Amino acid sequence: MGELRVRKIQEFIKQEVSRIILHELKDPGLGFVTVTDARITGDLREATVYVSLFGSDEEKANTLTALKKAGGYIRSEVGKHLGIRYSPQIAFKEDSSLDYGMKIDKMLQDIEKKD
Repeated sequence: MGELRVRKIQEFIKQEVSRIILHELKDPGLGFVTVTDARITGDLREATVYVSLFGSDEEKANTLTALKKAGGYIRSEVGKHLGIRYSPQIAFKEDSSLDYGMKIDKMLQDIEKKD
């Protein structure tokens, strides 16, 4: 599969999942979510969507559970709009890079205050 096509499909999945979460999901367990990235296998059968979650640990767990429950619906909606033979199986994973970046930034600010 062409690398350019795979990258385009990854970007489309990222945008489409963001749109679905924002406008179509009505689960009360769903907290504040930002889709940060999407990765798809070369055969276009499995996709991993990375999400940044905000709130307490319990709220994050509830949000991730709500996303996993809605996975079938999200898969079918993405498949309708994607226009390829098979809809990829979508798995959600938490992206903690923002938390890590904020932690590093706080440490740098603390060091700067000491000097």
